[in-house]
Amino acid sequence: MPVPEITPTRLAELLSGPAESRPALLDVRFPNEHAYVALPDSVLIPLPELDERAEELEALRGRTVVVYCHHGVRSLSGAAYLMSLGMEAVSLRGGIDLYSLQVDPKLPRY
Repeated sequence: MPVPEITPTRLAELLSGPAESRPALLDVRFPNEHAYVALPDSVLIPLPELDERAEELEALRGRTVVVYCHHGVRSLSGAAYLMSLGMEAVSLRGGIDLYSLQVDPKLPRY
C-alpha cells in the first residue's frame, strides 16, 4: 500500500486552521537537524528509534500525523511504520526543504 503524501502548501493550510483540526507533526530526522530547523510543535523521534519508542507515538493516535524529514525520503518510511501500527499518517512531500522553499523562506535550509 503506497504511503500518502501531503504537499507543503496543503500542510500550511491545515496548520493555519483551527487548533482541533491541525495534524500532529512528527520529525524523523536526527537531533542536530531538528535543532537547526524544525516545524513548530513537532515531535522529534529519529527514524531509527521509531520502533523502540513506539509507545510515545500513542499520544498522536486519533490525529492525522504528518511525518517529515529533510527531503521526504525518511518520512515515507516513518509514515509507513505508523500506518503499520494502524495510525493515520502521511509524508510531507519534499520534506522541510521544500516547505521552506514553497511556504516559509525564513526557515533555514541545509
